[in-house]
Amino acid sequence: MIQLYFLSVLCNGVAGYALFAGGDRENARFSINNPVFYLVLGIICIVTGVLKLLSPAEKGIPILGDLIPAAAGIIAGLMLIFGIYRQNTSEKSGELDRLGTSLMTFRKPIGIGLMVVALLHFLLPNALFL
Repeated sequence: MIQLYFLSVLCNGVAGYALFAGGDRENARFSINNPVFYLVLGIICIVTGVLKLLSPAEKGIPILGDLIPAAAGIIAGLMLIFGIYRQNTSEKSGELDRLGTSLMTFRKPIGIGLMVVALLHFLLPNALFL
């Protein structure tokens, strides 16, 4: 479906920019630093990633054709939602916090990678892994 293709490119690009450029989240009404924006974008990225795995954009190999953009969208969504969870929770110990700390230290490189995946997926729609 072309709608999922467009939504995947858009979500991966915006989530990559949000992870790369997002700093301290303020309580602005309409800003990329708004926690509600991060939550909604994270949910949309996860749903789009799962739907991309189930229905490929072109008639080809169903799983391999959209594997990298779908996995990137799912990872971006989980990182965005986990960032909101870490910001709002008062307990800062345990396995989940250690996992989150190690993931969030690579927030900027993952953001750049997401923007590259979005650009390559936009420019090369018929590539085997994109």
